[in-house]
Amino acid sequence: MAIVNTISLESNKQIKINFNGGDLSSDAGLLLIKEFASKIGLVHLVKKFFKTTDHTKVRLHTDSDNLLQMLYQIIAAYFEDDCADELTDDPIFKTVLEKDRLASQPTLSRFWNRMDDSLWRRWIRSTPV
Repeated sequence: MAIVNTISLESNKQIKINFNGGDLSSDAGLLLIKEFASKIGLVHLVKKFFKTTDHTKVRLHTDSDNLLQMLYQIIAAYFEDDCADELTDDPIFKTVLEKDRLASQPTLSRFWNRMDDSLWRRWIRSTPV
């Protein structure tokens, strides 16, 4: 019988998963979700096709990054924008989103306020199936 002691993710070879205990996180399953999203090209699709009418050039957190952060937060059962303040320095979320710091609650609230129904309809129509 083969025993897997350490495996590497294909989406980020620097991440190693082992089963030796150590620092535990209840959100570590997001690493597997990130692997799946990478394999199906979700991040590429969002970054390529999700465009908003906001043309502000100087932003630390782009709208596509904010959308991805909200998707991962929802998957991990952090349904409210307010949860973002607790997660801004979370090591799992920073790894999954490949960022040094996540968007805060006010940033995500401003992001949602920029969205309207016509934007979502336009994005859904332009995204290839």
